[in-house]
Amino acid sequence: MTDITAWLAALEERHLANLTHSELTRALRALSSMYVERREKLASGAALDSAGKRAAFALFYGPLHFLTIDAVVRALGANMKKFEAILDLGCGTGVGGAAWALACEEVPQIRGVDRNGWAVSEANWTYSQLGLRGRARTGDAVRDLSGTRSSDHPILLAYTVNELPDAPRAALLEKLVEATRKGTPLLLVEPIARRDKAWWPEWTARLGAEGVRADEWRFPASLPASLRLIAKGAGLDPRELTARSLSKF
Repeated sequence: MTDITAWLAALEERHLANLTHSELTRALRALSSMYVERREKLASGAALDSAGKRAAFALFYGPLHFLTIDAVVRALGANMKKFEAILDLGCGTGVGGAAWALACEEVPQIRGVDRNGWAVSEANWTYSQLGLRGRARTGDAVRDLSGTRSSDHPILLAYTVNELPDAPRAALLEKLVEATRKGTPLLLVEPIARRDKAWWPEWTARLGAEGVRADEWRFPASLPASLRLIAKGAGLDPRELTARSLSKF
């Protein structure tokens, strides 16, 4: 596991410069409530529609997702593969591609794509802070999957598919079926929560027919002190890192 202490400290300096801890706590509570109870708002970008929510996302969910994806990648042995570049679709703040890249013995480049301009800027900052060769740009997860892929350019979709509207999600599935059929590696990671996963069985079946495996993960949450402090302030106590994944390498 890469030492991310310096990155976490830089995150706090970056996002708490104009925000108090109490403001951060309120924003994190609102963001957590949205993820649990009002996920229908996520497709419209509501999770990042204020400075407080953006800071809460970057300071809490970003590192939490980093740790989870690092654990998933290592459990699947994806860190032992040799890749030229990771295509991180819906890259958010860049943590998914960064976690995968840093876990690898030979660190690949990262090509991030996200529809949100703030997230793209944050992803590029993340890559720079962690010493990675990567570049994120504004784009669309479905459109940017078009074209020929290859075995050394895996596709990463982390905490992205569930936030898509039905029609783009269906179009994305068709493109992923085609890509995996052509031998493109894939890692898709989502929360385990079942209430809004009506699409998951279809994806598991369609991609499973192309040799994609489905897993559920529960790892002990050994969080850095700064992350535990932020969580405690918002009344959160993540004792496990949980996720479900679809993968083929």
